[in-house]
This record gives sequence, C-alpha cells and structure tokens, in this order.
Amino acid sequence: MAKGGSGWVDHRFLPEQVDGLSGMSLPKFIVGMIFALAIVVAWSCFDGASLDTTLFRAVACAIVIQLGYFLLVFVMVVRNSPTSADKIRDAERKLSSTEVADGEKFSARRSLH
Repeated sequence: MAKGGSGWVDHRFLPEQVDGLSGMSLPKFIVGMIFALAIVVAWSCFDGASLDTTLFRAVACAIVIQLGYFLLVFVMVVRNSPTSADKIRDAERKLSSTEVADGEKFSARRSLH
C-alpha cells in the first residue's frame, strides 16, 4: 500500500478528484459502474437469460451509466461560475482587442494622409 493512501487503492496513480454536485470522483464512478454491471449480469444469470441477452443487458446498462455520468459532468460545467482568473483573462482580451482596433485605425489614417 502506498504512503498516504487509504485502503486498497494507491491514490498516486489515480486522476485528481473533481468534486461537484454529487462529490463523484472518477474512481468512485468506475467502482460503482463495475458493481452495477455485476448486478445486471448476476440478475441475468439468475433469470436464466441467454449469453446474448446477458451481454445486451450489460452493454445497455453501461451506456445508460455513461450517459448519466456525462450529463452530470455537463451540468456541473454549465453551472460553474467563472473564477476571478477567468474574469481577469476576459478583461485582458477585451483590452487587447480594443488596442488592436485602435492601432488599425491609426495606421489606416496615416496611410490616407
């Protein structure tokens, strides 16, 4: 086990956690998805479904889970308010764009005279 890690997961090799509306991180999502798929496969086996049906149910479940996670991340990005760094960057862009426009005006006037 790695230093500073907790449990059986070595946190040095996992991506950084991105907390949002649900506090869901990528490792939590992957473990949850594996458990959900295992439940679907077990349910299909106990139901006596064929291998094709079991595979179809597992793939359909994985697609639904992926879409749900994508929508959750999309909502978190849309709801995210701009940070102060974003505001400063936007102000600098506006300032530099007006300087370029002014410079073009002056150069055009000089060429007319």
